[in-house]
Amino acid sequence: MSQLKPFKVIILGFNGVLGSVLAGALDLFSFTGVSWQRFLDEAVAPRFNVQIASLGGVDIRCSNRLIMQAHCDIREVTECDLLLIPTIGDSIDKVLRQNSDLLPHLKRLANTKADIASNCSGAFFLAKAGLLDGKIATTHWGYASKFKTDFPLVDLQENQFVTQSGNIFCAAGGSAFYDLGLLLIERYCGREISTQVAKTQIIDSKRGNQNSYTNVTLHKPHADQLVKQVQEFIEENFNQSIQVNHLATMVNITPRTLNRRFQAAVAMRPIEYIQAVRIEQAKRLLESGDVTIKSLADKVGYDDLSSFTRLFKRATELTPKEYQDKFSRLAI
Repeated sequence: MSQLKPFKVIILGFNGVLGSVLAGALDLFSFTGVSWQRFLDEAVAPRFNVQIASLGGVDIRCSNRLIMQAHCDIREVTECDLLLIPTIGDSIDKVLRQNSDLLPHLKRLANTKADIASNCSGAFFLAKAGLLDGKIATTHWGYASKFKTDFPLVDLQENQFVTQSGNIFCAAGGSAFYDLGLLLIERYCGREISTQVAKTQIIDSKRGNQNSYTNVTLHKPHADQLVKQVQEFIEENFNQSIQVNHLATMVNITPRTLNRRFQAAVAMRPIEYIQAVRIEQAKRLLESGDVTIKSLADKVGYDDLSSFTRLFKRATELTPKEYQDKFSRLAI
């Protein structure tokens, strides 16, 4: 079996960063494809190449006074798959002011194909760089009032654990960092690898409201704002009856045009996207163990359990019961 090329992850280092998140992110991604394999006495296969980057490649003084050594200079990072912005541990205004030279590099990398993800108050860096204007985001509830005052153009959803807007992700802080980390690992490496990491790191991923980020693996970046509007409607109303004709009327185009634009933007028709979102939601419910098989179809917008079961099996090659038995987190 050929060795997969690791995805490149850059963690932004700056004076005043929360040391536990900086080191935690380094560990979480560095040991993906390593810890599980060691436990099973298999060959390790690191899935991520992780580096801490600071301005000038200088050492980083964390908010707990721990000194961390950077691996590289952010100015020399021309591309990466994922850029992580850790939590600000010191005074937010002070850290932003002292690290303003980092902002152009965030903008530069955001214009590549990289995913950008922040944790907790790290979202202030993204907002200060203008990367969250007109987009949804989240941060720690304790900073929500300040964030709204400082960045009124951002659609802050402080009640959400994790948000996504295009290629930009935000986590609310604290334990939400692990939810975001697992979801990003799933985005790059698939559900099986993400589940392995959750098990080896003893991460309980049942926390919080997951509806807002269930569809990370479906929500590929694209520039069609009309399609994004329809996607958001589907994701917020997946458990209701949704007709393609209604979606087309909602955005004032014909169903044929909506189908064509959906195909171009996300490589599937609206009806296929509706089904995919519902299947993903069903998977999460089954994994959490918080749903009975009998009530599952109704919770994701289907009246007929037997027809939903056929659809689910076609998508996963497992019945809902088989999927629950195999992946339920209650069995971890």
